[in-house]
Amino acid sequence: MKIDVNIFKVLSNQTRLDILKWLKNPEIEITSVPCETVKFMMTEKGGICVQDLVIKAGLAQSTVSSYLTMMEKCHLLLSERHGKWTYYRRNEMEIQNLGKLIAKDL
Repeated sequence: MKIDVNIFKVLSNQTRLDILKWLKNPEIEITSVPCETVKFMMTEKGGICVQDLVIKAGLAQSTVSSYLTMMEKCHLLLSERHGKWTYYRRNEMEIQNLGKLIAKDL
C-alpha cells in the first residue's frame, strides 16, 4: 500500500494535529460541554460536534471546517451528519495503518 503524501500535508499543521489528539480523548480534551454530553455525542451522534472543536481551537468556524474536511479526505477522520450538525471522530483503523506503513516503509 502506498502512502498518500497529502496525509503529511494535513499533519504538518499544529492545529490539525491537536484536533486528532483532542478526538483521541474527547472526554478529557473537550471541555466546552460536560463530560456526559461528550459521551452522549460519541455514542449517539458518532463524534464531536464541529462547534465544540471550533471553541477548543479558538479559530473561525470556516477554518476548522476546512481542516476537518481535509482530514476526512485523507481518511484520518470519519463524520456523521445529524440534521444541520456534523460530528467527527478519528478513523482509528486508518491511523493505525498509517503508523504501520511509516514503521515499515520509512
